[in-house]
Amino acid sequence: MNNVEAIDRHLPRTAGVSRVPDDADAPQDLGAFGWLRGVRDRAVMLELRHKDGGIVAFPYAWLERADFDPSEGITLKFGAEKIKITGRNLNGEARPNVRLFDGIVRQRVPWVQEADQAAAMEAAEKATVIERIDLGA
Repeated sequence: MNNVEAIDRHLPRTAGVSRVPDDADAPQDLGAFGWLRGVRDRAVMLELRHKDGGIVAFPYAWLERADFDPSEGITLKFGAEKIKITGRNLNGEARPNVRLFDGIVRQRVPWVQEADQAAAMEAAEKATVIERIDLGA
């Protein structure tokens, strides 16, 4: 008997209910960044996704400082490493009460992603767009 069978023996039978988790727990894709849906959810790491396909991830536990300057962008300090995120509307509302910088500070953002040239030009005026992520800035 495997673990699933053992668990199923002790759980009430519910017709038509799947025990396979759905995508309800997956981060919401807001284009420039992901957002964890659960009120108490916290990301363990922050993925920095470059438009060339490269990805670097840093643990939130190492995040010492986060600065936002509307004219300069977001600067994150992970130990000795500085990351600079530039773009537009970096702390504008992507939807009600959802802002990139605010989400990073609260560890609700599991990833940020650079936009390619076409996506950046097509994005709405008030949309959050990450033009560049610089490591070691």
